[in-house]
Amino acid sequence: AQAMLEGASDIHLEPKRGFMAVRFRIDGFLYNRHRLPMKLTAPITSRIKIMSGLDISKKKIPQDGRIGIVIRDKSVDIRTSTFPSMYGENVVLRVLDKTRGIPTLSELGFFDEDLKIFKEMIKTTRGIILSTGPTGSGKTTTIYSTINTLNKTDKNIMTIEDPIEYEIEDVVASQVDPKAGVTFATALRSILRQDPDIIYVGEIRDLETAEISVRAALTGHLVLSTLHTNDAVGSVTRLSDIGVETSLIASVLNCAFAQRLVRRICTRCSNAYQPDESLLKKLRLPLDTKFYKGQGCEFCAGIGYKGRVGLFEILVIDRDIRRLIAKQAPEAEIMQTARAKGMKTLLQDGLQKVRKGITTLEEVKRVTRE
Repeated sequence: AQAMLEGASDIHLEPKRGFMAVRFRIDGFLYNRHRLPMKLTAPITSRIKIMSGLDISKKKIPQDGRIGIVIRDKSVDIRTSTFPSMYGENVVLRVLDKTRGIPTLSELGFFDEDLKIFKEMIKTTRGIILSTGPTGSGKTTTIYSTINTLNKTDKNIMTIEDPIEYEIEDVVASQVDPKAGVTFATALRSILRQDPDIIYVGEIRDLETAEISVRAALTGHLVLSTLHTNDAVGSVTRLSDIGVETSLIASVLNCAFAQRLVRRICTRCSNAYQPDESLLKKLRLPLDTKFYKGQGCEFCAGIGYKGRVGLFEILVIDRDIRRLIAKQAPEAEIMQTARAKGMKTLLQDGLQKVRKGITTLEEVKRVTRE
C-alpha cells in the first residue's frame, strides 16, 4: 500500500549482511525505504513465493511468478522475480495497477505541434505504427493512450501482451503464455481470424511475429507495436536485421516514434536560474535563457522532481522516406532527410522542455546520452 501511495513501479527486497533492505523505484530511481531484521527475510520471501505460485523449496534457482491482489479497492497485478544472492533470495515485485487511469496523449508530454502530427498518423486504417526505446521509457503507456484515443464502438481492437498492463473497456486483451504454446506469433495468427480493425502486439521480437504483423498491415489492419532501438530511424534497421524485406518495411510502416522519460520538475518548488554563458553558447540558445530546478519540498519529498514526462522523436514515413527505406539507404541519410523535413530529435524535444521549465538539462542529458 505504501509503494502504491508513493507511486512506486517496483519494490526491491534485498538480503544484506544482518538485515533486509527494502527499496522503491519511483520515477525511474531507487530510494531506500526500510531496513528489516534478518530473521524476517526467510518468512517474508516464503510468503511472497507461496502467493506467487513459486516453489519455496527451490532457493538456488531464479523463479518468476505473479500475484493478483486488491489494495484499497484497486485491482493490482504484481509480477514476482526471485534471484539467489549471497545472503538469500533477492525479490523484485513489479507493481501493475490495472485500475489506474490511462493518461491522454496530451498529458504524456507531446507539444501541440507534435501531437497534431501524431494524431494525423494514427488516423490511418492500415499500416504499422512503432513505439521504440529502451525498457522503462514509457512505450507501453503511449501505446495504451493511443488505443484509448482510437477506441470507438465501431472498431474491434485486440491486443496480445506480456503482461496485460491496463484494462480498457471494449478492448479484447490477451496474454502470451509460452508454457501453453501461446506466443506473440501464434496469438497474432488467431487474432487475424477475429475480424480486428486495430491490433496491438506487445513487442516484435522475431521474424515470425514481424512477418505476421506486416501481413496484417498489408491486408487492411492497423498494427501498433514496440521495439528496442535508440532512436526512431533505428526501428527501420531493427526490422531489417530481424529479416523483414526493406520493400515491405517501406510499404507498411506509417510512423516510428522514439521516446524517453525524464523527471518533471516539482511545480511547488521550481525556481529559475541563469545558466552559465558558455553552456548556452554550446547549446546555441539565447544568452538570456533561463533554466529551472526544484529546490526540494515536502510535496516532492525533498527530491526536486515529481512525476515524469516524455521526450518524443516522431519519424513520419512519407514518400521520400519510403523511397530511402526501399533502396536500403543508411540510417544517417534517412535521419538527415527526416530532420530537413522538420523532425525533432529527442535532444531537441528535451531542450524545448528545459526552456519551458518542465525538466532539467541534467535529466535530458541522462536519457539522451548527449
